[in-house]
Amino acid sequence: MDSNKKKVNLLASKFVILLDKQEALSKEISSLKNEIDNLKNISSDIEEKPIPLEKPNPIQKKTFKAVEEFPEQKTDNLSIKSTKVKPQKFILKKPTIKSDIEKFIGENLINKIGIIVIIIGVSIGAKYAIDNNLISPTVRIILGYLVGLGLFVFALKLKENYLQFSAALYSGAMAIIYFITYAAFSYYSLFPAAVAYSIMVITTVLTVFGALKYDKQVIAHIGLVGAYAVPFLLSKETREFDILYIYVAIINVAILFISFKKPWKFIYYTAFILTWSIVLLGYYSSVNSEIETTSNLIFATLFFAIFYAILLTYKLINKELFKAEDVFLILLNAFIFYGIGYSIILNQYQTEAYLGLFTLSNAIFHLGVCSIIYYKNLVDKNLYYLVLGLAITFITITIPVELNGNWVTLLWGAEAVLLFWVGRTKKVNFYEYFSYPLIILTFLSLAKDWNNLFVDVNSLNNEVNINPILNIYFLTGLFSSVFFGVITYLNRKTTISTSISNNKNLYQIVSYGIPIIFIITLYVTFRNEIAAYWEQLYHNSITSIENPNGYESKIFNYDLIKFESIYLFIYTFLFIGLLSIFNLTKIKNKKLGVIIFIISKIIIFFFLISGLYTLGELRESYLSTNINSEYSVGIFHILIRYISFGFLAGLLVISFKSMKQLPVIQHLKLYYQLFLTITILWVLSSELIHWMDIGNSSESYKLGLSIFWGIYSLILIALGIWKNLKHLRILAFVVFGLTLIKLFFYDISHLDTISRTIVFVSLGILLLIISFLYNKYHKKINS
Repeated sequence: MDSNKKKVNLLASKFVILLDKQEALSKEISSLKNEIDNLKNISSDIEEKPIPLEKPNPIQKKTFKAVEEFPEQKTDNLSIKSTKVKPQKFILKKPTIKSDIEKFIGENLINKIGIIVIIIGVSIGAKYAIDNNLISPTVRIILGYLVGLGLFVFALKLKENYLQFSAALYSGAMAIIYFITYAAFSYYSLFPAAVAYSIMVITTVLTVFGALKYDKQVIAHIGLVGAYAVPFLLSKETREFDILYIYVAIINVAILFISFKKPWKFIYYTAFILTWSIVLLGYYSSVNSEIETTSNLIFATLFFAIFYAILLTYKLINKELFKAEDVFLILLNAFIFYGIGYSIILNQYQTEAYLGLFTLSNAIFHLGVCSIIYYKNLVDKNLYYLVLGLAITFITITIPVELNGNWVTLLWGAEAVLLFWVGRTKKVNFYEYFSYPLIILTFLSLAKDWNNLFVDVNSLNNEVNINPILNIYFLTGLFSSVFFGVITYLNRKTTISTSISNNKNLYQIVSYGIPIIFIITLYVTFRNEIAAYWEQLYHNSITSIENPNGYESKIFNYDLIKFESIYLFIYTFLFIGLLSIFNLTKIKNKKLGVIIFIISKIIIFFFLISGLYTLGELRESYLSTNINSEYSVGIFHILIRYISFGFLAGLLVISFKSMKQLPVIQHLKLYYQLFLTITILWVLSSELIHWMDIGNSSESYKLGLSIFWGIYSLILIALGIWKNLKHLRILAFVVFGLTLIKLFFYDISHLDTISRTIVFVSLGILLLIISFLYNKYHKKINS
């Protein structure tokens, strides 16, 4: 009957609307007809045949039988008589439409707020009763259950006609039963554990059943998520966290079951935050006992597994793609659990013995999940790569946790090579992307190893004796160089993926960054071995001598540090030269050629200002009879000079060939000639001073050097005229100008009369020769 009454009302409403439209249409037709007649009267000169107007078809009189008393409606062509219908009675009303906001507040928001307020009220009342001992614990629990069961029954009765309101009551009933059961067991011990957990399990089952049956998240929100806050509404300084963990675990299992059916993300997010907050609270509140620590770790593991399953279940079952927030929660869940577990093992057990095992177990777990996803082909590749990435990450973390120092570098390097090889050759970008941070980690770990090398070498107790070549530091650097070399080779010989090449910034970093890391590693590995060898000799050269005052002092053979500096220059010349030859013959990379060319000039410049000075100190040590008298001084103090000059000359020759073979640096020819000319002048000047010092000449920096600079300027002028090189002639003027400045401001004040005469006459003759050459070859110069 109710259903028929609603249909009759609806049809009657539509009928009234049609009548209103009919009446409005008739009025509009009449108005239009009058307007046409007026136009005819005004425009009499325009003859126009009248337009016949069709009258609306009259609507037959009909009787509407469903209305008990329907008022008679009249229009120009329509009349409807009222008709009485029995036995139905209702009054036709114009329908009203609620706004969306009003509907949301009235039908959804208010009942949820109301049920939350009721729960808070029950909690406050229970707390007040507890604090003031108004009623016995048993009565409190019974009253609480009665409130919960009352809401439960009331919700079921209202379900058919008031679904939203019933759902809110249902969820509130479940939350109250959770609360009362927890209080009865944890605070009053009215139930044994089996009874309390049974009630909680039954309540959880009812909550899950209700959430799925109603298809309403509100039941899960208030009934399950709201239950997390229940234990904290009662003020008690000490809590049984084992009981609390079991309580939370039951709720999480219910949420896990819901995740099989519904994608209610907000429930997962809230449960995730609250659960891990409770675990952290339990960890920091627990005493330092092994039992409670073990309990924290066990339940943290359980919650980690539950949330892992919750985050994967619905997506895997329905084969949905994972979004950014899903990936974030999976990563957050993994690292929160690892952080808590790591802290518990390290701080509570006061040992690092299990840290590596714990980290490796995380990697194995993720690897197992990854294998299931792969072999079952459950979801898209993004999830597979995500979980595989977690496994690789924890394997990577296991290495430094379990091992120390150089082993970390070696294993990270091997892992980086493996991932890069798989990613590049198998065209799986994920592995290649993962190899990039490992390459950086390997390089940083290697840098730390290099620092440890010199810490050991420079240790004051001299207990560490590092064997040349056959030591862990050199072998680590050598193997790391091999790792980076393999990656560089693969990067050069294999085709890079489109996704990486399209990313210009990443492509540039990969193309240049990997070879740079390889070259630096290879250079520094041998460089550090040379430096460590000489520094160890220096520290082992310590000798105790007795001074005139009777006190004992310790001295070192400082010549060893000077030899170290020269050998490092020689090694650098050799390394850059070989690298340049390899680039010219094999790689033929123009940009690398330019970089090598520039770096070689920088190294030569530092040799001129530092290396030549160090060679001079070795000469002084060789000539002196007092300095380093405790240590042997031999002819090698002199010969090392010419060995370094030989490698310097070789590098200059290689640079010249590079400039000829690489067109990109041919425009630097002029600058190279100037640099070469200055280098030769600098080295020859040093050599002149060297031999004048050996000959015990006191005028090495005055008479001899000024005359030599003048002769060198004359040679540059002649060469500049012969080869028509203007820049050499200008450089000659600059050198001669510096010579004259030196002559007037330095030499003249330190030379005797004969020496002054020789210098002035010699330079004057040189100037005349230069002027003669300019006059003789002025046509060639001008051309």
